[in-house]
Amino acid sequence: MWMEYHNPVLLKETVKGLDIKQDGVYVDVTFGGGGHSREILASLGPEGRLIGFDQDKDALLNVIDDPRFLLINENFRFMQRFLRFHGVKSVDGILADFGVSSHQFDQPERGFSIRFDALLDMRMNQQDVLSAHSLVNSYEEEALRQVFWQYGELRTAPALAKTIVQARELKSIDTTFDLKTVLSKHLPQGRENKILAQIYQAIRIEVNQEIEVLKDFLLQTPSLLKDNGRLSVISYHSLEDRLVKRFIRNGLFEGEPVKDVFGNFEVPLKKVGNLIVPSPAEVKLNSDGAFKNRRLIFFFLALAILMIASSHTTDSKVHKIAQLSEQVKALRSSYVETRALLMDFKMESVVKKRLAAKGIKSSVNPPFKIIVNSKSN
Repeated sequence: MWMEYHNPVLLKETVKGLDIKQDGVYVDVTFGGGGHSREILASLGPEGRLIGFDQDKDALLNVIDDPRFLLINENFRFMQRFLRFHGVKSVDGILADFGVSSHQFDQPERGFSIRFDALLDMRMNQQDVLSAHSLVNSYEEEALRQVFWQYGELRTAPALAKTIVQARELKSIDTTFDLKTVLSKHLPQGRENKILAQIYQAIRIEVNQEIEVLKDFLLQTPSLLKDNGRLSVISYHSLEDRLVKRFIRNGLFEGEPVKDVFGNFEVPLKKVGNLIVPSPAEVKLNSDGAFKNRRLIFFFLALAILMIASSHTTDSKVHKIAQLSEQVKALRSSYVETRALLMDFKMESVVKKRLAAKGIKSSVNPPFKIIVNSKSN
């Protein structure tokens, strides 16, 4: 049974970025309404294969009746584990469309939208224990402050957290409108919806552990993608953007990569093309504005031979570095020995000059220590 679920944004561009092979194996980690998956299947040949992931049970209503397709009702942070369970060790491409679907926003009982008065929930997987309700009513003030600051990037995070803690001492905060009422003094006129959206985003990210899930996902992609495999990612906000871009740039989420003696470091993926944003026509089509800030980045893993060569080159570099290290040690040792000899020659010259000044004829190998330490008459 198919249900109206989600109007996929950047549909053609995203699938084109995967550079579909007729007999390839692909993964859509955010299946949702199946829009991207159907487009991928349309490009696949009879021998091709597509595996979809979605932890939301509502997505099961959109399962595609196609022998080439498999839908796994799990969080994509466990992508590699479940793919291996189904006999898939490597794939030609992975597609990820992060964020909340239109369907989830449009279902009042899911508690994702600021438009409806409903029980605070916001769980992508409705079987999860932590919900927006339990978060708002049980998190300590400092934990709430961290959530609003880190995931909502709200300067008023301390005040928001304090207000919530004070309000829930009198009465539990049960619905979306309860939360809006409690925080009303922090919602300046004309910017209410923008601030509320940031607050909801922060709570939703914490409830669903979205940043941790994204990190787990990205860390799995290099080892899953085949040579010249592609990763096509659509992100909504700067938190996701920064993580994806940084990981592609240097394989890390924070800090700087360890460089070899030549100043080089290995990267897991290589960026392909430039940032793509929805066209004005597409923004107009999605008139609810939910897609205006989505951003698309294409990345592809190095060519087969380059991936193998990269691994081989890395081993070769390690070997060369070890050899150079030994050579450097030998040079340092030689330098020390040479310097010692020079000092000996210099000392010998000084001693001979002192002996000559005293009218004493020096031997070829003067007893340095005896002469140097002896007192002059």
